[in-house]
Amino acid sequence: MDKRIFISFAIEDKYARDYLVGQARNEKSPFEFVDMSVKEPWSDSWKTRCRTKIKGCNGVIALLSSNIIKATGARWEIKCAIEEGIPIRGMYVSEKDICATPAELLGKRVMHWTWPNIENFIDSL
Repeated sequence: MDKRIFISFAIEDKYARDYLVGQARNEKSPFEFVDMSVKEPWSDSWKTRCRTKIKGCNGVIALLSSNIIKATGARWEIKCAIEEGIPIRGMYVSEKDICATPAELLGKRVMHWTWPNIENFIDSL
């Protein structure tokens, strides 16, 4: 069975999510990605649907850039994953974003975005 990985990201970093999904296709990866990207306010019904999707995943990858600090939806997703006990890994989108770690990820593993780092996280699930 393929593993399901939820991707949390700031909407401004949609390009990074798209790149990650494309990278997985090129590597013929045995997992699928899920996300709840929206351009609307975070309603209670969105939070309920999002929590259900997160709970149905084996792990969460949080794409981290300087945009994450103001990304209330993505930060809520991170908090939700932690509350639900879903393994989470922060991945810095670029070298310049190394300081972009939201408070929700304190004490969690955060690393550089490389295919081996992604593969190792998913293999550990």
